Amino acid sequence: MLLDNYRAAVDDLFKKVRDTQTGQIIKAGEMIADSVANGGCIFLSSICHMMEYDLIYRGGGPIFYKHFSYDLKIENGARARDRSDLHIDTQGAQARYALTQSNFRPGDVLVVSSVSGRTASVVDLAYEAVKMGINVIALTSMAYATQVDPVHPSGKKLYEIATLTLDNCAPAAEAMLDVDGIEARFGAASGIASDYIMWSVTSVAVEKLLEKGITPGILKSANFPGGNDYNKTVVEPNYEKTGW
Repeated sequence: MLLDNYRAAVDDLFKKVRDTQTGQIIKAGEMIADSVANGGCIFLSSICHMMEYDLIYRGGGPIFYKHFSYDLKIENGARARDRSDLHIDTQGAQARYALTQSNFRPGDVLVVSSVSGRTASVVDLAYEAVKMGINVIALTSMAYATQVDPVHPSGKKLYEIATLTLDNCAPAAEAMLDVDGIEARFGAASGIASDYIMWSVTSVAVEKLLEKGITPGILKSANFPGGNDYNKTVVEPNYEKTGW
């Protein structure tokens, strides 16, 4: 059954993450704990098609994860014209503006993701963040990233820029399984692996904070009796006061 094959592939994927990424996971958790303990903020940008929302303001999760995204809307109805003679340098401009106008400080942590490691907007964001002294944790597929060429003007891919890289262990081109009768492979790996990795990182961060004498705010489910009141009267006020 395809179901059995998929489950076996996921089991293998998680085992590979445990066997190869545990050291990096511990380092990432320590980096986050150190930042929080020193007054820093932890930002999650888009991770594998927005799976970061599984960690942001979730029952059982820490309050210190905050979402970061940006968008620039331009309305310009003029006719198309050749502007190649203007030699406008736009490298990193949008990411740089977003970071400088946001609540970032050196020592903060920004988690970003590109499975291929060459998504231009993500590499731009990481590149500009590192220049600002922000610690960038990148999730990528090293099997994928090492088989494609960079598109960023720096000539680098995400793992070559980030402060710390976590390999989500997805195969090149993402999918895990060959299925008879279907040309494309089946079963995306990066999302489920990244979720597993990020909750693993979070467990390390929480434990390290407790070892420092800091009790991070862990949210209760807002839909369970008393959960929302606890979050609003205990966890959120403490976060605003302390950062954890």
